[in-house]
Amino acid sequence: MKKSTLWILSAVAVAALLAGGARWASQRQAAKTPTVPSAAVVPSIELAASDVFTARTQTLGLGIAVSGALKASQSAIVKARVAGELQELSVREGDRVQAGQVVARIDQTEYLARVRQAQQQADAARAQVDIAQRQFDNNQALVNQGFISQTALLTSQASLNGAKATHAAALAALDLANKSLADATLRSPLSGVVAQRLAQPGERVAIDARLIEVINLSQLELEAALTAEEASRVRVGMTAQLQVEGVDAPVTAKVLRINPSAQMGSRSIVVYLGVTGREGLRQGLFAQGSLGTQTMQVLAVPVSSVRTDKPQPYVQVVQDGKVVHITVRTDVRSEGERESLVAVTGVSEGAQVLSGSVGTVREGVQVKFTAPPQSAVTSPAAPASPASAAK
Repeated sequence: MKKSTLWILSAVAVAALLAGGARWASQRQAAKTPTVPSAAVVPSIELAASDVFTARTQTLGLGIAVSGALKASQSAIVKARVAGELQELSVREGDRVQAGQVVARIDQTEYLARVRQAQQQADAARAQVDIAQRQFDNNQALVNQGFISQTALLTSQASLNGAKATHAAALAALDLANKSLADATLRSPLSGVVAQRLAQPGERVAIDARLIEVINLSQLELEAALTAEEASRVRVGMTAQLQVEGVDAPVTAKVLRINPSAQMGSRSIVVYLGVTGREGLRQGLFAQGSLGTQTMQVLAVPVSSVRTDKPQPYVQVVQDGKVVHITVRTDVRSEGERESLVAVTGVSEGAQVLSGSVGTVREGVQVKFTAPPQSAVTSPAAPASPASAAK
């Protein structure tokens, strides 16, 4: 190997050793230099006063949740009792009718002819009765005088009885014809409002054809299906508070009847709640609420505020401006309200509990309010948008 090449390799090795030593020295010096900690960033969340519920003792109406569609207690469908052309149908949906009011007429031409035919047959039968009666009277006189035998009298007696039977049958046929004529004029069976008009004048209708439906809105009913355990606590006369769609004010209902039989399959028991008709209530509207059985004084919070994403249920409480998770035990709850409440233990009176609309917030997150929370707030207002930054 040439001497120049040997010198070059030696120089490269020395340079590598020097570079490694310098790097080792800089790393050792950096390890000895103390690190200055940076300022810790504490997460925060900004809430409105409506996002906080003040836990306090209040009266809960404990009861059974009920729901269903309202149905008129009295309703009837007017049907054609005879076949024929519908000549008149004088009412439409929404018209009020009285019991016995004429609402429709069917062509009476055919039934008038049947009445005349039955009348003529009855008259003819009556004439035959008169003839048989005179013959019987004459034969009886002759028998008394001894001119004819008793057998002839019995024969005339039978003829008279047959004539009377024929006359009675003719009168019955006349009654049927008169009834058919009367049935051609249709009347409302009850007072109420026309809910459906199912035919039009000029149509030929058959017997039992549906013409109109009349409902009485003065008394409505709600059919609520309850479990056997729930139904055992219900008594006739109990009241319920219902919220009906389209009606702002709560509606009071009362238990009218309890079905003595359980429904096949579901084994549920139907309870009938009566609702007094008032402005805005209509058949078919959906109603839901609570059938109250008792009241209780408890410390309550909204059901939505109780979180269940941990092994034990808890609520998120604002303490000293920070979020704290407090484990609670739930008890009875109110049903059928716009915001259901549940009784809890483990939370102190006056604690500021986050509403369920806020979502899950980590412990220690600082809370800032856009406006101070009102201590008199008893339930959260309209849901606010969840603070995603706190999650």
